[in-house]
Amino acid sequence: MRSSSANACLCVFLLVVPAGAGLAQTYPGKPIRMIIPAGAGGTVDTIGRLIGPKLSEALGQPVVADNRPGAGTMVGSELLAKSPPDGHAILMMTNSHAINASLHKQLPYDPVKDFGPVILVATSPYLVVIHPSVPAKSIKELIAVARQRPGQLNFSSAGTGSGTHLAGELFKYLAKIDIVHVPYKGGSAAQIGLASGEVGIMFSGPIASAALRKANRVRALAITSAKRAPTLPDLPTVAEAGVPGYESGSWYGVVVPGRTPAAIVTRLNQEIGKIMKMKDVQSRIERLGADATGTTPGEFAALLESDIARWARIIPAIGL
Repeated sequence: MRSSSANACLCVFLLVVPAGAGLAQTYPGKPIRMIIPAGAGGTVDTIGRLIGPKLSEALGQPVVADNRPGAGTMVGSELLAKSPPDGHAILMMTNSHAINASLHKQLPYDPVKDFGPVILVATSPYLVVIHPSVPAKSIKELIAVARQRPGQLNFSSAGTGSGTHLAGELFKYLAKIDIVHVPYKGGSAAQIGLASGEVGIMFSGPIASAALRKANRVRALAITSAKRAPTLPDLPTVAEAGVPGYESGSWYGVVVPGRTPAAIVTRLNQEIGKIMKMKDVQSRIERLGADATGTTPGEFAALLESDIARWARIIPAIGL
């Protein structure tokens, strides 16, 4: 009887293991929808469209970008969460997802259970950029102007709950100033608001503001990372420029719906991991002011959960 039981278990094992391997080999069976929870032209959109064609080549199926901006990335997140867990819908997730978990009491999805982390692909700081109409050439001068005009200066963001929003709120809190948040529907719209002078300040991704900075339509004062960026060595950090303890930034990763088979998650992780090691991809991401990364699904899951916990502490402290 023991021999029969052992043989039965072995048969089940042999049936299950090839099934998982076979699933990874036959996937994908149709085009893959890459949901980008922001408008065209921003950092997350640029990174998604950089990865998409190469992933299509690796998997043998089209990877179709689907921009779904709105509600601080929640529109795109909800769409992904409600998609079939078969790997044919993926989401370019940003750190806004972790922020939303504490900023909103009711979400149309579970921020952890409804998502399957695949791989972290990039991290990036923000730049503090201002419209030329704001009479400041440094962070200290910006703080002085804000204190002289309480409630009169405003800052744009990609939407309530976005990383650009919370970066501004954290700056406001630590610098002890009163500046007004103006949410836009996506980072590109927020950049237009800054360039036109509708708002005076923005915490922007380096690529998003690059063209405006080059044309002298906006001015960068500092970078939000803990250390200066090699690509912008003359730009001080916000902390060293007058706000001790300040640090903020964004991250970008690929996720699938929760309950997606592990074999599919592994296949996507392997293929995207290879893409992130390509020299042309790393060079392009560096030009965006970001750092190309690559993690295991477990490492990305740990980052997501730790970031959710971090903002759960910060958001009540800054009064949101």
